[in-house]
Amino acid sequence: MDEFANAEALSLRYYDPLVAIVSAQDHGKDVRTVLERRLGVSRKLLSQVKLTEHGLTLNECRVYTSAKVSEGDVIRLRMEREESDDILPEALPLDIVFEDDSLLIVNKPAGIVVHPTHGHYTGTLANAVVHHWKSRGERVRFRPIHRLDEDTSGLVAIAKTGYVHQQVSEQLQAGEVDKLYRAYVYGLPEPLRGTVNEPIDRDTDRPHLRVVRGDGYPSVTHYEVVESFESEGKLAVAVRLKLETGRTHQIRVHMRHIGCPLIGDKLYGPDDGGAESWEQAAGRQALHAETLGFTHPMTRERMEWHAPLPPELLKLERLLRGEGM
Repeated sequence: MDEFANAEALSLRYYDPLVAIVSAQDHGKDVRTVLERRLGVSRKLLSQVKLTEHGLTLNECRVYTSAKVSEGDVIRLRMEREESDDILPEALPLDIVFEDDSLLIVNKPAGIVVHPTHGHYTGTLANAVVHHWKSRGERVRFRPIHRLDEDTSGLVAIAKTGYVHQQVSEQLQAGEVDKLYRAYVYGLPEPLRGTVNEPIDRDTDRPHLRVVRGDGYPSVTHYEVVESFESEGKLAVAVRLKLETGRTHQIRVHMRHIGCPLIGDKLYGPDDGGAESWEQAAGRQALHAETLGFTHPMTRERMEWHAPLPPELLKLERLLRGEGM
């Protein structure tokens, strides 16, 4: 096989390689150490790629992770292309905010779940994304880095390789990912800017719900009131929220806990049902993931993406301001 044909065959089977050129400081170290220190490659990922023929090479020769390196050596780590064969491609609307060879950022509408589950095998964000990739001839596995509730709209990040998923997931765990939300809630938080630091876990009587519990998982939500409204004898505010942790239903549970449940929230809404016109305008919980920011694992550039408020929340906002529908 000539050099061009070999390169073409590699590109069909593998993603573009991660490359590390051995520096003088790394002379004499082993391949694993260099990749872990220079590129942050996890041992789990290394254990996967070393099993393939061209997954791990030193100067284009296949090696073990224990191989010693010299200054100027070139280490290449290649991940095999994968596909989500268990996800049915569907030609569904897809609002793509950003995409390159490593990442896909989409603006998810309310009413759609992220990943197929029992009872949701089709009509999900995953079905739409897989169709998008297949229509372009890309072999990519669906790897959401985080998720949004079915009736929450906004930004979702999807990794196109295992390395990118690992790297952004580690940023999430380290609190280095900015996730900002906008919500419309009943009542007025006190203080107007603060932090809810209350553990969350399942409700023992209703396992599909989450509640604040002393023995729950640490959960931290920062909030800030950005606008207040008064109509129909009720008070409501728009709040901007930032998550430090990502527990299931975290914002919804924390806001209810401080006496400010989300407008339109069928699970955690006000006990009296709230204002009927507000509930109808929202049509779902009034929560939107509007900003997402993190360091791109491949370019090492800090990036930030924004998603405008969807029509139903703009409609709710106009109603709250007394501007009509």
